[in-house]
Amino acid sequence: MDTVNMHEAKTHLSRLVDKAAKGESVVISKAGKPMARLVAFEAPEEKPKQRIGFMKGQMTIPDGFGFKDDFKEEIEELFGLSK
Repeated sequence: MDTVNMHEAKTHLSRLVDKAAKGESVVISKAGKPMARLVAFEAPEEKPKQRIGFMKGQMTIPDGFGFKDDFKEEIEELFGLSK
């Protein structure tokens, strides 16, 4: 692990980034006190995007299935729609 001062880090940033990319870590110090560590960045794996409707046509829903008809009165009452 290399240690460099702030001025050297600013002057040779490209070289230090190349070192970090190869797996070496570099400590950047200010007035002799370690302030930061430069290491390689590991990007997180990209999750596959969810597609809306990807199961379309692969299943059937029976008639009368659902909660709309079963709780119609309660829903209307909750939203102040009951007469």
